[in-house]
Order: sequence, then C-alpha cells, then structure tokens
Amino acid sequence: MSSAAVRFLALIISVCATTQAFADGQHSYVFCDNGLRCVVAPCPSNSALDLATGKIVKGVSIDIEGLPQEDKALDLSDKLYAGKLVVVGSIENRTETHHGQQYTLPTLVATGIERASRESERSHCSAR
Repeated sequence: MSSAAVRFLALIISVCATTQAFADGQHSYVFCDNGLRCVVAPCPSNSALDLATGKIVKGVSIDIEGLPQEDKALDLSDKLYAGKLVVVGSIENRTETHHGQQYTLPTLVATGIERASRESERSHCSAR
C-alpha cells in the first residue's frame, strides 16, 4: 500500500472516530490555564473552549483517565496547560469537597486527543 493510501486510510479512521464521538454527545475542546490565581480552592484557573459552540467553560478541571494509553504517553501536562491540544470529551458536573463545603464543578472528561490546536483556538489561554 502506498504512503498516500495509508494517510488516506488514517484520515478516514480519524473522521469516523470523531463522528462517533459527536454522536455520543462529545465535543472538541481546547483546555488550558487561563491565568487566574486563587488563594483557596476551588479555583477557576482553567478553562475549556468548546469548538462546536464557541462557549468558554470557566473553572473546569480535566480528567484524562479515559484517554487511550498512546495519548497518555504524550507529554500532556505542558501541552494541556498551554492549550496546544484539541481534546475530545464531554463536560460533567462533579461534586467535590473543599474546606468542608461541597461544590458542583465542571470537569472535562477527555476520551481522546484529536489534533494540535490552532493559535486562534488558544486565545483564552494565558500561556499561548
């Protein structure tokens, strides 16, 4: 099989996986540090841009446990901090306890890495 055919096949597989993710209620997000700093938790120092709607979800944390092993092998912390990746997943509201009080906070549950983000998609990030 030629290299062009292999690239085309990889593109088809990627499109099919992305289409299935959207059918499952998942979107593409650019998660990153937004520059806010706090003295106590919870702190809204991260945000996620929903590429489908253009909405920025503030105060979101990220759960990368559901990522495939090959995605986990990437140097994720620096790339996520700077918003350099487009992550496929969904936003869930999860209850957390900080200083004896319960908070319902948004969590981006990542299920895959789609691609590198564009500069325009990182405009909400502090370390772009």
